[in-house]
Amino acid sequence: MVAKKKRKKTNKRNVKKQKARGYIYGAIGLFVIALAVVIIVGNVQKTEAAFDYKGQPYLGDKRAPVKIVEFGDYKCPYCKNFNETAFPEIEKDLVDTGKASFYFLNDPFIYTDSTRSALFAETVYHALGNQIFWKFHDQLYGKQPADSKYEQMDVYTNDFLQKTLQEVTSQAKVDKVMKAFKAKKYENDLKKDQSYVSKLGIQGTPAFFINGKEFKGTTYDDLIEMVNKAAKTD
Repeated sequence: MVAKKKRKKTNKRNVKKQKARGYIYGAIGLFVIALAVVIIVGNVQKTEAAFDYKGQPYLGDKRAPVKIVEFGDYKCPYCKNFNETAFPEIEKDLVDTGKASFYFLNDPFIYTDSTRSALFAETVYHALGNQIFWKFHDQLYGKQPADSKYEQMDVYTNDFLQKTLQEVTSQAKVDKVMKAFKAKKYENDLKKDQSYVSKLGIQGTPAFFINGKEFKGTTYDDLIEMVNKAAKTD
C-alpha cells in the first residue's frame, strides 16, 4: 500500500504545495520488518550531491564503503514512521554489518517549530556529541503528536525541547545546550543542511541519498540493491 500526503502551506519556505512520501511496509511472523521506502513527488533540480559529511550526526563506521543520508523534519509523521519501523532493519542489515554508515541532515519545512527543533538538535550534537544526539533524536520523534492537526501548531517550544533533553542526559549538559541554543551558536550548521535541500530541490521528507545519489526506489529490496551496487562501485 502506498500512502501519499500533501503538505500544507508553510511560512518558512513559502511553498504552496508540499507532498510527503509514502511507504510500503509489511510484517513477517514475530519478526516485524517495516519496509519503509520513499516515493518522490514533484520534480527535483539535481539527483546527485557531493556531501561534506564532516560535522554531521552519524551511525556506523565512517570508513564504511557506503554512506546513506536521510533528510528529515522532526514534525514529519513519515520521518517518525521511518525512524521507528524501517530504520532498525537498515541499522541491523547495513550499519551494524559495516556495509554502510548512516547520516541525518535537517530539512525543517513543516512549521516554525520544525526549524527550532532542528537547530536544537544541531546544538545537542555539537555541544554533547554523537551518542547523546541520537538518544535525543529518537526521544523527540517518539514524542511527536499523533494527530496531524499539530503539524501546523507550535508544539516544540524551548521548554518542550529542554524537557525532552532532560530525559536523556544530565541537567548540567542540558544547561550547556540551552546556553549555546539561545546564542544560536550552531545556526550555520543548520544552514549548511538547508543549502543541500535548496540545491537538490528536495520537496518532502524523508528523502534519501546513497553515496550522494538520490534513492528513487519503492521497496526495501530496492534500497538494499542500491547499497550493494554502491559498495561494489565505490
